[in-house]
Amino acid sequence: MNTQSKIPPATALDSTVTNETAATESEALLKNLAEQKDLHLRLATDFENFKRRSRQESEARAVAQKESFMIELLPVMDNLDRALAAGSSHDSAEFHQGVEMTLQQLQQLLRQHGVESEDVVGKPFDPHRHEALSQGHDPAQPDHAILEVVQRGYRRGAKIIRPAKVVVNDLTYSKPHHHA
Repeated sequence: MNTQSKIPPATALDSTVTNETAATESEALLKNLAEQKDLHLRLATDFENFKRRSRQESEARAVAQKESFMIELLPVMDNLDRALAAGSSHDSAEFHQGVEMTLQQLQQLLRQHGVESEDVVGKPFDPHRHEALSQGHDPAQPDHAILEVVQRGYRRGAKIIRPAKVVVNDLTYSKPHHHA
């Protein structure tokens, strides 16, 4: 008796079936890869379109906000024009009152948009909020206190839009002595 186990011999039919299976799996993988590549390209294109649309919408919103602010600013400009026209024909008290009212109107408009100025005279100098233009000497005020505002500063919330230009008290300052 033969003790060897009987293994069916490989036939040409088995080899053909194996090759066809491998070819079918290969085609399926290539088809899946092509579908994934197409999906990736579509998603990348959609994302680029989304970024472009978002940028365009943001730019359009900024333009609309600027335009709206300018439209709100026009009545203030009209009042300044009227004040200048009236200044040449009326007394200076009316002219001064007209300019003062226009300034108040402009300050109100800025406040509506979150822009505020601060009264800083007498407050401590802060280099993050103020720009020192010069030094003064006033013994009645504390050292490094703001003595005068040369140009108002403005902020929007906590953000400084323009620092105030100020004169700062320097109590260490002493006038030079002149010898005769």
